[in-house]
Amino acid sequence: MDQSISVAQFQEKLLELAQPLAPLDLPLLDAHGATLSSNLMVDDQLLLKAGDRIGSTQIGLAASLGLDRLPCRPHPRVVIISAGDDLVEPGSKLADDDDEFESNSWFLTTFVREIGAHAFRVHTIAQNEEVLKLIVEDQLVRADLIVISGESKDESFELINSVLSSLGEISTVLPNLAESGKHSFGSIGPDKTPVIALPGEPLANFLSAELFIRPMILKMLGYRGIYRNSKKIKLDFEVSGVDGQANYLRGKIGSEKQIALLPDQGAISTISAADCLIYLPEKTTKIDKGESVEVIFLQGDLV
Repeated sequence: MDQSISVAQFQEKLLELAQPLAPLDLPLLDAHGATLSSNLMVDDQLLLKAGDRIGSTQIGLAASLGLDRLPCRPHPRVVIISAGDDLVEPGSKLADDDDEFESNSWFLTTFVREIGAHAFRVHTIAQNEEVLKLIVEDQLVRADLIVISGESKDESFELINSVLSSLGEISTVLPNLAESGKHSFGSIGPDKTPVIALPGEPLANFLSAELFIRPMILKMLGYRGIYRNSKKIKLDFEVSGVDGQANYLRGKIGSEKQIALLPDQGAISTISAADCLIYLPEKTTKIDKGESVEVIFLQGDLV
């Protein structure tokens, strides 16, 4: 039986795998988007603080001081792999009703790039254990983290789990998370590269990226804060969730800073439409109108 685990407990286990990357002195243009690994001092004055993200203004400041390199936590190299014989590349045709367009790797690749990682997307492959193992082994040389997902019906999860288990120390858990499923995680290969296998259903994939992948990458980058901004907000409607599980419902912030719950929460379109998540803890099944709820902002601090 798969181990049940809270979202917070799973986050903690994953963050143990995701250690900050070793500092490097990077040329200024390569340093863009990375994080400073040590304080930048000039005449005992602190100009840039360790953990600051290096943007265009920080690059300009360094150049004005005559610096052509900066000490950085480099961009993590994240390999995104999808597996399943019913997955079809966008632009091709579906052969039958069992086929589905592969979307998770496209989402995950661009998602981790937005965080600050270098992402490498591996094309969808047939549901074949030997082929998958060869591909994973081949990707280890350029990976600080490997993320794998399969088909939405989770038919490929056991294949992925079997391959990863043959390459290292792997555990399988079932987070107490609504709209989600089983996850495998651990370290593989000679360098103990962190790896995580996500549910194939797109909504579950999205939640896993937000709750699990994003904090891992930000910790690798050496960020001081690795979680989204959130705030308690009073609702003007009632909201319910799945009993016994943490719920992250997709919402929208209106012009008057009011929160609206997006209709049809099961639709994949809520992923792109949402700019916030309405969080109901495991032991909270309903929030009444007029009560406060924690709202997590997906596009910075919007209030």
